This record gives sequence, structure tokens and C-alpha cells, in this order.
Amino acid sequence: MRRVMAAARTETVAPMRTEFNFELPRGYVDDAGVVHRTGAMRLATARDELVPLRDDRVRENSAYLTVVLLARVVTRIGTVTDVHAGVVENLFASDLAFLQDMYRRINSEGHTRAAVRCPECGHGFGVDVSGGRLGGS
Repeated sequence: MRRVMAAARTETVAPMRTEFNFELPRGYVDDAGVVHRTGAMRLATARDELVPLRDDRVRENSAYLTVVLLARVVTRIGTVTDVHAGVVENLFASDLAFLQDMYRRINSEGHTRAAVRCPECGHGFGVDVSGGRLGGS
């Protein structure tokens, strides 16, 4: 019986990125008045998308799905690590829209980069829409 040995692979595979940092446009204001702008969101699982559908708040108001879903995948906003529906409800509308877009990007496209084009010269380039640095979003 002949044994065939597979050639050793020299390519390295980067670990899968499952959490993405962000910087909110306005920031979450906690009960003490502290503004929290940075945070992290993890990739959603099938369970994250299914469980909210059984939530009574979502059954009564389908728009609440966004709140429950984001509360499941946002792991931190500033020093707040217990991100629940009440925290998400108290975000400014611009921050909620930002997180909705980020959720779509990382779960559909797998990254937080967007292709953009300069309106003056037409040059195309990529930007990281998660923010966090000067010149970011």
C-alpha cells in the first residue's frame, strides 16, 4: 500500500476577525452624564438574528428588532459592558444609524471599509467607516 504525503503548506491563514471597534458620531451619555464614544461590536450569529423574533417587544413593534439585535452584538460602549436594550434605546439617532450601518457592513460584507470617490478629481480610495482616527468617518 502506497502512502502519499501531502506537501507542507507554507501559506499562513490570518485568524478570522470576529470583533470590530468603532467610534460613535455623538456618543452614549450614561446616567452620570459621562459620554462614551468608543466601543466594539462582534459578528452576529444565526441565534442573534433568530432570538429577537421571539421577543414580545419585537412582536408588538417590528422596528424594535434593531434595538434588541444591536443589544446582542454590541459588546462594549466606552466603559459600559452591560449593553442591553435600554442602553441602545438611549443612543442618539445618528449613533443608532451608525451602528445599524456597521452591523450591515461587518455581517454582510465582512469589513468596515467603504469604497469612495473624490468628487473633485474622481480618484477612488477606501476608508474605514468605523471611525476612530482623524480623517476617518
